Amino acid sequence: MFASIRHYAICAGTALLVSLPLLPASSAAETTALKPFLECTLIVDAGSGAKLRRDGACDRRVSPASTFKVPLALIGYDSGILADEHSPRWDYKPEFNAVKRDHKPVDPTIWEKDSVLWFSQEITRKLGGKRFAGYVGGFAYGNGDLSGNPGKEDGLTRSWLSSSLKISPDEQVGFIGRMLDRSLPVSARAVDLTAAVLPPFQAGEWQVKGKTGTGWLTGKSGKIDRNKPFGWFVGWADKGERRIVFARLLVNDGKSPVFLGPKVRDIFLASLPDLMKSAK
Repeated sequence: MFASIRHYAICAGTALLVSLPLLPASSAAETTALKPFLECTLIVDAGSGAKLRRDGACDRRVSPASTFKVPLALIGYDSGILADEHSPRWDYKPEFNAVKRDHKPVDPTIWEKDSVLWFSQEITRKLGGKRFAGYVGGFAYGNGDLSGNPGKEDGLTRSWLSSSLKISPDEQVGFIGRMLDRSLPVSARAVDLTAAVLPPFQAGEWQVKGKTGTGWLTGKSGKIDRNKPFGWFVGWADKGERRIVFARLLVNDGKSPVFLGPKVRDIFLASLPDLMKSAK
């Protein structure tokens, strides 16, 4: 079903320097605090692979940030590191050096809902570099670069965090589509459990599953540009027997007044019914 999605993901181009009219007028007030530098709204029909909307720089690769928790869940369940929705439940340790809100016991459902970084890093540590690279390569995920930050040898725990690993909205939708088609090299159980732990949302009559991500663009040297924060929301939505797969990306021009991933998610959810009404 997703053959057409698999083939239209293309490599990153140069950044667009203009803001594009990607959302209906009803959402305009919600974006007044943001000054988009780069953005994409991509919606694909899961049954036919038809692109219902593809607005903006959907071929531009950026860091996946916390949207990488989707492939990490697949990896965790397929490898046996994760067991089900609520096990394992790992305790916080001071050496994780996490933000205070994450100083708590975490299970897979809490991990995805609260986007807990140290839990992700425990999965990759237990997996090891060779197996980690094998899974990411098998997924054909973005540029597949797990080298991490230059000179720091931190790819195992930080490559997806405004670092070496990058993916475009086109590729995000292709990846989610392959997951839902069960054409990734993981077990059906891993797919089912990943779907179970991803946070649910409502958008009118659409039942949505998705993951946010927040980070910053980086230059060729790997240095983070705090004046170019980005927000992701990727996933799928069902309405009756119909299913769509989506990716929404926004890069702000200037420091963001809000945590961008949840903001992008909320704007997209509010807009989805209207976006689907006007879709081709």
